[in-house]
Amino acid sequence: MEPRALTQDSGILPAQDIHELIDAGHIRSSATGLDALVQPASLDLTLGPVAYRVRASFLPGKGVTVADRVAALNMHSLDLTSDTVLEVGCVYIVPLSESLALPSDVWGLANPKSSTGRLNVFTRLIADGTTVFDRVPAGYDGPLYAEIAPNAFSIKVRQGDRLNQLRFKRGSQVLSDPAHRRLDREHQVFSTPEGGEAEVREGLVFTVDLSGDNASGLAGFRAKRHAGVIDIARIGAYDPREFWDPIAPTERRDLILDPNEFYILASREFVRIPPDCAAEMVPYDVQVGEFRVHYAGFFDPGFGWDPNGGPGTKAVLEVRSHEVPFLLEHGQAVGRLVYDRLVAIPNQLYGSGIGSSYHGQSLTLSKHFRPWTG
Repeated sequence: MEPRALTQDSGILPAQDIHELIDAGHIRSSATGLDALVQPASLDLTLGPVAYRVRASFLPGKGVTVADRVAALNMHSLDLTSDTVLEVGCVYIVPLSESLALPSDVWGLANPKSSTGRLNVFTRLIADGTTVFDRVPAGYDGPLYAEIAPNAFSIKVRQGDRLNQLRFKRGSQVLSDPAHRRLDREHQVFSTPEGGEAEVREGLVFTVDLSGDNASGLAGFRAKRHAGVIDIARIGAYDPREFWDPIAPTERRDLILDPNEFYILASREFVRIPPDCAAEMVPYDVQVGEFRVHYAGFFDPGFGWDPNGGPGTKAVLEVRSHEVPFLLEHGQAVGRLVYDRLVAIPNQLYGSGIGSSYHGQSLTLSKHFRPWTG
């Protein structure tokens, strides 16, 4: 069944509306080619020409600019007009090329791009005067900054690289649990190999697959310590064995997460995002375990979507344990997928037609690595 093409007053803005914001001067850039940064329901953000190594992560707070905080915490600056390495364990603030002058009824929410999250590069958006990360208030007029903290691998970047993306939204309503159930009944947006209805609890509950991927036979990957540098701009360039240890499935289908290690796993569920929706992966419950799942939790309209009713695409889980070892079991609930309506169906959808990297993925490392071979 095709989703409705009805335009509504509130929701996430699609690509064509983002182009209109650009044309009206609500989105600005010190570089050229803003239109080329537009995705189906988001805008890629690009690094500016300088990065500041700061002593600590921060939020500016009400009435305080990011530049003021950087001046107080800056250790040294790095020139991004040429290749520059951002090192593991350090925190950097980079003024972005893009700035905003939003309408009074439009606000923004950001997340790392999928490839950024799969490298365990913690990337958050900061705006002047804000008290939370990754949120831009309605009517905001000012610059944007990225906080970047590589946690697994040092990365090589330069001006113009894209590490995070920004969605624009009118209104704040998200789908209720009854609306999630209706959406799943109409479009089968969430399914498991075993079938059955999805659990709904402030979104659709997803679980982890530790039985072994059909293609590789692996249950997941764990990042190696003290590996080499990854150039963000190089696609399919690296041997995954130099950066990742494979994890074979156990007879018990479980995995002990070691403290402060980083894992790539996959969901049991297959996900479908209809053209008039987007979705965000959020924590299931902070009380279920000492681990964090997914750093780049945004799913574009069209992800895993087949109008002829295909099964969908698995979600890749970026998992990091915290202070203690934690036993993760096959089928354990680890997060929720929260769907949201778009104002209108975008004029472009996620998929191979626009060069999307993870359409039809299973257990997949970031696009910087060559495919895993046994």
